[in-house]
Amino acid sequence: MRRLFPYPLLIVAIALAWLFLAGFSLGQLLLGTAVALLAAQGLAALRPAKPRLRRWDFIPRLVGIVLLDIARSNIAVARVILSGEREKLRSGFVSIPLQLRDPVGLAVLATIVTSTPGTAWIDYSDRGGILLLHVFDLVDEDDWVELIKNRYENLLLEIFE
Repeated sequence: MRRLFPYPLLIVAIALAWLFLAGFSLGQLLLGTAVALLAAQGLAALRPAKPRLRRWDFIPRLVGIVLLDIARSNIAVARVILSGEREKLRSGFVSIPLQLRDPVGLAVLATIVTSTPGTAWIDYSDRGGILLLHVFDLVDEDDWVELIKNRYENLLLEIFE
């Protein structure tokens, strides 16, 4: 049974998302379920590592912080674009040394950084653990290093390592 339904929650989530987007009908239910089953089989073929969560209780706090930061960043980027002060804008790259080594934790950090308007995960060096981050409006590099390390990395270290 596990081989047929390798990720049951993923299958249900994809099928429900399909129904929400396409509308509910018997045909859409069957098609959405078929797509979900194929997607789960494709994921199972990749054999992803199972995440090892050490502290579940920190996840809601991290989600809250990320949602707040995304809202703030949306407002800040909109203000820069709509104010017409793009001449004063100074985009740039920041190198951030990370202690986080867990692949799932790094993937979560990449998702957080890329989901936040005004920032983009550019590169990560396994050897030195250096994250290269692009910032839309870079005022102070040290502030960004401190933000990523103290706001996100510390929580991710607690959750995954």
